[in-house]
Amino acid sequence: MKKAFVKSYGCQMNVYDASRMVDLLGREGFVETGAVEEADVVVLNTCHIREKAAEKVYSELGRLRVLKGERAEAGRDTTVVVAGCVAQAEGREILNRAPGVDVVVGPQSYHRLPQLLAASKDGRVVDTEFPVEDKFDHLPARRTPGVSAFLTVQEGCDKFCAFCVVPYTRGAEVSRPVEKIVAEAERLASAGARELTLIGQNVNAYHGTGPDGRDWTLGELLHRVAAIPGVLRLRYTTSHPRDMDEALIAAHRDLPALMPYLHLPVQSGSDRILHAMNRKHDADTYRRLIDRVRAARPDIALSSDFIVGFPGESDADHAETMRLIADVGFASAFSFKYSPRPGTPAAESADAVPEAVKSARLAELQELLERQRQDFNHATVGQTVPVLLEKAGRHPGQVAGKSPYLQAVQIEGDTAAIGTIVPVRITRAGSNSLFGEAVTESADPAMTAGATATTVAA
Repeated sequence: MKKAFVKSYGCQMNVYDASRMVDLLGREGFVETGAVEEADVVVLNTCHIREKAAEKVYSELGRLRVLKGERAEAGRDTTVVVAGCVAQAEGREILNRAPGVDVVVGPQSYHRLPQLLAASKDGRVVDTEFPVEDKFDHLPARRTPGVSAFLTVQEGCDKFCAFCVVPYTRGAEVSRPVEKIVAEAERLASAGARELTLIGQNVNAYHGTGPDGRDWTLGELLHRVAAIPGVLRLRYTTSHPRDMDEALIAAHRDLPALMPYLHLPVQSGSDRILHAMNRKHDADTYRRLIDRVRAARPDIALSSDFIVGFPGESDADHAETMRLIADVGFASAFSFKYSPRPGTPAAESADAVPEAVKSARLAELQELLERQRQDFNHATVGQTVPVLLEKAGRHPGQVAGKSPYLQAVQIEGDTAAIGTIVPVRITRAGSNSLFGEAVTESADPAMTAGATATTVAA
């Protein structure tokens, strides 16, 4: 029996792509394994957003080269594949730096993985083209997706932020047709998925062709997917402030299946730095946008991305970011020190912020964000929230799921309840999870429909 090990780095798009590569390999007779040492094919689905992510890949490839040699001595072949954005950005250079790699394939070509594996028997191969054909038309049916599933609706980005490699590794913005998305969503729901997260590099720039021949917005698409039997919850990520239109904001107000959680990266609170980043919005525009979203959905939980130490960032710029965080209030966030990515405009800047300064600013920023996250979670204690149960919990007799606000929740319960939404009274907030008890009766029909029936202050 042939076995495949697939490891994914970075964003939800990569998680989705990794699962589809497992589907492809399954069609070729491979069984997925979590033990890399027993794998006949090893796929690293890589991320190129930050320098450390790319260097982690090369460290892993060094270990794989040793493992590959050990398996060869035992008479077992190992094919090593580097996929994803590092593959797209560095191409043949990966073969030079990592002699153990057999296949390099970009994110727009992984549907050709079986053919590339066959070709690698005659020599190392690289495929980083942007093929004309729609890769989604060449992918097999999804395997059992689980209770929550990602669904790609859009790829690529046309924003060209000064720090970002996505336009170069994923290409221009492309949106899948509505009917193809709906067909995949129907298959996922039939297979047991109850929560779908629509994903894209710039998902709220979605403009796929609808059945009526015109381009649909993300708000319209969400309404259509919500109508599919079996779909109880919807989410979407990742968004850009420029593409948060009024129809999408209204969907948060009008669509019970759309969860009250929004990841909307701002990156900085300084107008000067936002301009240098080519973000095409300013801090007050972001604040006003958040006000409109909260007016539509008062209990919405907000998440964002922050980059500290962007070239030229001063203490005053950093203070503006801290002020924006204090003004808005976030339930969660991702924050990083700036690292230059080759080929991006910011990488050419000579106005670098010293590493020690970046570290100090990041620590200050993360302390505030963590305090806001903990405050948000503790505000949930005593509330009753609908929890979609997804898997067995950490300990016997526990089941785990997610609140509408994307919080991890653990309760005592039977795994037979997985895939259902149950009202849970939150009794305690841990460092990373909430704990609660199932409420046997609820008079509120929203508790079984997947929408929240409580208001949690940020």
